Amino acid sequence: MSKLSNWNNYPVIDAEISSPYFVEEIQELLSVGKPIIARGNGRCYGDASLGGNVISMLELNNALLFDESNGIFRCQGGMLLSDILEIIMPKGWYLPVTPGTKFITIGGALASDIHGKNHHKEGSFADHVLKVKILKPNGQVEECSPELNSELFWFTAGGMGLTGIILEVTIRLKRIESPFIVQRQVSAKCLDEIIELFDKYNHYTYSVAWIDCLKRGKYFGRSILILGEHATGEEVGDRKLTKPFNIRVPFTFPTGILNPITIKAFNAIYYAKNYKKIIDSIIPSDKFFYPLDSILDWNRIYGRRGFVQYQFVVPKEVGKKAISEILKKVTEKGWGSFLAVLKTFRSGSVPLTFQMEGYTLALDIPMNRNLLKFLDLLDEMVKAFGGRIYLSKDARMKSEIFFSTYPESENFAQYISLLDPQRVIQSGLSHRLKLK
Repeated sequence: MSKLSNWNNYPVIDAEISSPYFVEEIQELLSVGKPIIARGNGRCYGDASLGGNVISMLELNNALLFDESNGIFRCQGGMLLSDILEIIMPKGWYLPVTPGTKFITIGGALASDIHGKNHHKEGSFADHVLKVKILKPNGQVEECSPELNSELFWFTAGGMGLTGIILEVTIRLKRIESPFIVQRQVSAKCLDEIIELFDKYNHYTYSVAWIDCLKRGKYFGRSILILGEHATGEEVGDRKLTKPFNIRVPFTFPTGILNPITIKAFNAIYYAKNYKKIIDSIIPSDKFFYPLDSILDWNRIYGRRGFVQYQFVVPKEVGKKAISEILKKVTEKGWGSFLAVLKTFRSGSVPLTFQMEGYTLALDIPMNRNLLKFLDLLDEMVKAFGGRIYLSKDARMKSEIFFSTYPESENFAQYISLLDPQRVIQSGLSHRLKLK
């Protein structure tokens, strides 16, 4: 048995970990009948890939097809997005959707139906998946797509690994002219202004806002809106990519190093770096999409207790009111996050979708003994506003909140019960939400 946790170091469990190289090895593990769950690179923030018996997919990481003319890429489920980018970017292609880290597997991307800075324009990861090969709980391999075995496909997208083991994924890529991004940063003095700026700059493909969640008074919700477009060859000129400089957090920080004083200091420095209202620049795509990937093991900053990433979405019509009231609760507690991210969404396309037309806010909050009770209170507020919590970032939501906020939750529970009557696929999340 080994101690195992995901990126936020909460929860920590005891697990037996297998690292198969071949599909037949996974089929043999399934035939034993012990509950198992697949796990990618452990970069999610909850318990969706945690269980007593874990299958690491990292050895099943081969590229299988790259149609350079049409931008079609197929690979095994354990391939990291970082490795995919190394293959496709030199040929003028990019991922259609990417989260804030490239160190996740493509299987995890589909299981979480990840979203990026472009959801309001280009949707979620599942919108760009052409075909999936799945090892079902009964040991059979089946292909599915939006047209073929579509129910299996759509419940696998966002299904948190509970429909089976994702063996292969085929995606449609995005054509780019350069590995650079034309970036615009716009500072906002308060929450009202950042909401207005999202509307003003809605035509941008990529948009995200850092938000100061501890500032009070007339500067409550002050933010920096970060916008981007893929740079053309003409815009880039003679710029050349240089090797990125990475630093590593060398040890786990003492508990409590992230507190209201240090977070307020960081927020003040971060906001002050926008010395002008608008700053335009051309930067490498990695710096735009994955700023934290340059700080290796940054999760150690939160100490041994770890942290919870709390991400919710609320409908657009109540968005400003909901974000304001929830942020005020966080500010009152003084448990703010220096990684507070605000984005806009369009409606989601998968049955178990997290996305809806509206606003999503993600907060990284250091774990403390009173935090979980406080987040239960926030859950009720999110529910009252008609919103929901992101499963891939969740480690503690109660079952009743899930079933009352995800419209297709009952249908999903019924589907996976029929698909897996022996309950071979199980995780911490499936137990906690009473899905199996």
